[in-house]
Amino acid sequence: GGSPGDLMAFITALLLAYEPAKRLARMRVQIEGGMIGVRMMFEVLDAPLTLAEKKDAHPLPKASGDVELKNVCFEYLSGQPVLTDVNVVFEGGKMTALVGPSGSGKSTIINLIMRLYDPQSGSVAINGMDLRDASFASLREHVSYVGQETFLFSGTIKHNISVGRDNATDEEIIAAAKAANAHDFIMNMPDGYDSKLGENGSGLSGGQRQRVAIARAMLRDADILILDEATSALDSESEALVRDALERLTLNKTSIVIAHRLSTINRADKIVVMDNGQIVEQGSRRELLATDGLYKRLHSIQFDADVA
Repeated sequence: GGSPGDLMAFITALLLAYEPAKRLARMRVQIEGGMIGVRMMFEVLDAPLTLAEKKDAHPLPKASGDVELKNVCFEYLSGQPVLTDVNVVFEGGKMTALVGPSGSGKSTIINLIMRLYDPQSGSVAINGMDLRDASFASLREHVSYVGQETFLFSGTIKHNISVGRDNATDEEIIAAAKAANAHDFIMNMPDGYDSKLGENGSGLSGGQRQRVAIARAMLRDADILILDEATSALDSESEALVRDALERLTLNKTSIVIAHRLSTINRADKIVVMDNGQIVEQGSRRELLATDGLYKRLHSIQFDADVA
């Protein structure tokens, strides 16, 4: 048998080994959880390209910023049409609102303009050039997108604003933030523009994240702006600041706005009303309210709900 000293040494060794063993067990669980993410990442990386740039693709021409969909038909799944014979022009320098019930095809039109997909038939053109003939790089230069969900990266606020414009100067970044009503809250942070953000902008409110995204779009200064109702999930004070920033952002740009609340599109030059993948009406707000169509019905439903 061992001595009492041997027993104490054994117990001490056991206690010292306990924490590392527990950490090792936890690490295995974390590694397995991480491997799920790694597998998903490789599935995405290994997925075949559904869209490829033409070998002789050209840059989009610099012009007024007209966007035209001509005889466009599209389906995500074979035999289930999402858009049917869509013809519409989004005029350069003007704001056009896309309105319609959920599932009517509004987001699909945006996806086609950003060339995330190609239509099965018909064409999508910017400044008269079919997007299938345009280089991806020039398309990204011409189009900025501000959506409901704002994607921010782990890093500084300055880095997040300058995404897409790596060569931007500090003065340009600050000017964009001021125009987006973001400068004041940024300067109130511990390190100002060098303040670090967590994953997806953790540490910022919804309204602050939206204003950083608008500052990013301001800095890129693209001809065409696509806005997916960026004010739909904000409190009234944040919404007022975001709306003010959006007015500056859309000035003299080709602006395409997906509107879920009709009160947000009073400034639209034209409203395009969609239903079941087709354009059922288009015109100014006054023209659409003068006819007894879908827009007038949607307007009545929302107005009655707001009054109630």
